[in-house]
Amino acid sequence: MAEYKFPTEIVDLPSKGHFYMDGHPLSTGKVEVKYMTAKEEDILTSQNLIQQGTVIDALLQALIVDKSIKVGDLLIGDKNAIMLAARILGYGKDYDFEYDGVEQKTDLSVLEPLDVDFSKVTRGENQFSFDLPNSKRPVTFKLLNGNDENQIALEIKAREKISKAQSSELTTRLKTIILSVDGNSDKPYINNFVENEFLSVDSLAFRTYLKSITPDIDMTTTVVDSNGKELTVTIPITVRFFWPSTWI
Repeated sequence: MAEYKFPTEIVDLPSKGHFYMDGHPLSTGKVEVKYMTAKEEDILTSQNLIQQGTVIDALLQALIVDKSIKVGDLLIGDKNAIMLAARILGYGKDYDFEYDGVEQKTDLSVLEPLDVDFSKVTRGENQFSFDLPNSKRPVTFKLLNGNDENQIALEIKAREKISKAQSSELTTRLKTIILSVDGNSDKPYINNFVENEFLSVDSLAFRTYLKSITPDIDMTTTVVDSNGKELTVTIPITVRFFWPSTWI
């Protein structure tokens, strides 16, 4: 690993490295990241990267010290943790956003990982089993990583060019997450199941279970709305998260 002359911090991953193969650099559950400099701000202001939708990936890749770690290999929750750390190290812990027409301020440093019971899953494996409660059909599935999310985004964009009448995000995501149905891992079989046979009651149960074992950062905070009422909301990731209002 190259030596750096600038300060770095160790980021604890929400997955604790649990779902990466033994020996993979992410299996330690920790990633060393460097503080942002003007060089990384060049990445944030790159119009080409912004238009391509790859600016955040490029930024995180530049900040990760161990270059054998690829952003695309990070589970989504782990990627979110590094993104959060990058924001805090780059621009501080205070984040301002608007909710219900009221300016809000939250402390990003107090956000914690979601509670996941790792004793129920096998370490070193990103494959899980679930029996659908209504149809009784067995499915196996995986947690998505950055590469999966990028591919899903491309597929959704391509479908929207064909038909803008109906969103395909849920079905596209399910087709990527599910690895087999009834022991059959053929993609046409899985795709047909998702499109024509996946009952809503089973889909809801599946997505509830998926959420319960997905490591991530709890991005909720308390805000006060325009009526003075306290609410718990998910922190919106707006342009202010990485793009301060004042640039040279």
